Amino acid sequence: MNSYKHVIWDWNGTLLDDALLCIEVLNGLLKSRGLESVTEEFYRTHFGFPVIEFYEFLGLETDPDGFDVISREFIGTYEERWLQECSLFPGTVDALVALAECGMTHSVLSAAKQEALHTGVTHYGLLEHFTELVGADNIHARGKKERALEWMTEFHWPPEEVVLIGDTLHDLEVAKAIEVDCILVAHGHHTPERLIASGRPVAHSMAEVVEFLR
Repeated sequence: MNSYKHVIWDWNGTLLDDALLCIEVLNGLLKSRGLESVTEEFYRTHFGFPVIEFYEFLGLETDPDGFDVISREFIGTYEERWLQECSLFPGTVDALVALAECGMTHSVLSAAKQEALHTGVTHYGLLEHFTELVGADNIHARGKKERALEWMTEFHWPPEEVVLIGDTLHDLEVAKAIEVDCILVAHGHHTPERLIASGRPVAHSMAEVVEFLR
């Protein structure tokens, strides 16, 4: 029996199934710049944080002005489509309810902008399940670890009572930074193989997440 009392959830790729949309938007950016598009397997094998390093790997502009232009273009296109085209992963609501019935509370920690995070969580009908939504203050997917550290200084749960659930190795880095346990989900922006190699528990469905935590 674990001692977890609070679950910190990542948003994109963990609760929200948006990897395919991200790949489509990214391929639009690459095509408009005469660069080769990427497959889902390639993306999930190589995508990572900081995003600027992934963009540099793909041959995109990563000087300050160029990266800002690309970031705005990506976010603009993504936000035109995500509320209509993306959905929650199957079993998301059931998992939140089941864990709440076990006495756990929930929050969201995301690299998405604070406003977009609140919009999405509200749109998908999840707001009532969370005690806090912690997003970023920029469009460059920067600062998730820093926001987590700031937030944990005000957090009332001891680290051993908290578990972070995410879909990328960056989520594991964040969990290590705030000294909490981490469970990784294999349905998001990184391949299962990358996650399994970390040695941390990897869940292949929301139902399996619940089983890990019960």
